[in-house]
Amino acid sequence: MPVLKHAKKKLRQDKKRTLANRKVKDAYKKLFKAAVKTKTPQALAKAYQAIDKAAKQNIIHQNKAARLKSSLAKLVPSTTKKEAKPATKKAAPKKSAAKTTKKASK
Repeated sequence: MPVLKHAKKKLRQDKKRTLANRKVKDAYKKLFKAAVKTKTPQALAKAYQAIDKAAKQNIIHQNKAARLKSSLAKLVPSTTKKEAKPATKKAAPKKSAAKTTKKASK
């Protein structure tokens, strides 16, 4: 246990911040699991919000947030995907007819 006055205050602050951080972390984990289970766009949106909030507060790293959101996006079928168009053959670009090379004259 801390003896100094400032160390006691720091311990109180740390406990308070740990509780607040734990709430945010538990919330995004709970919503992430719910989104994986239900796989609906509404659950996906709620999970995105919780993950972004945790990343903004530096509870999780930005890259972890991106990774979690990416894995969720793969699970939930998207309704905005456009139909794949058949590939059309494009004309090949014309090459220049005469490429000149310098030759050393002797």
